[in-house]
Amino acid sequence: QVQLVESGGGSVQAGGSLRLSCAASGYTDSSYCMGWFRQAPGKEREGVATIDTTGTTTYADSVKGRFTIAKDNAKNTLYLQMNSLKPEDTAMYYCTADLAWARCLYSPDYWGQGTQVTVSS
Repeated sequence: QVQLVESGGGSVQAGGSLRLSCAASGYTDSSYCMGWFRQAPGKEREGVATIDTTGTTTYADSVKGRFTIAKDNAKNTLYLQMNSLKPEDTAMYYCTADLAWARCLYSPDYWGQGTQVTVSS
């Protein structure tokens, strides 16, 4: 059973930075693609960034050039570096994982409990 535990959320002013971390456990190979989703109150869930087993990344248009996803396979940890944060980035951020790339992008099987990011203007 894959377990994902996020950390690093918090409150920051617009223009600031945060780094989210996701500690993964319950599997012993690197076959899983991983990603970050977010959901703000009253809004639909949105895929933010995804990284596959080769290190190829994808980003939502809204975060391109500001967010960077990275994975440390030795530590089984996923990161999301968020720079130039905007109030519209305020949301609960979820770490995700799946064996299938297509599901990783849209509907992954495994989710963490989420970490709140709040950006004030």
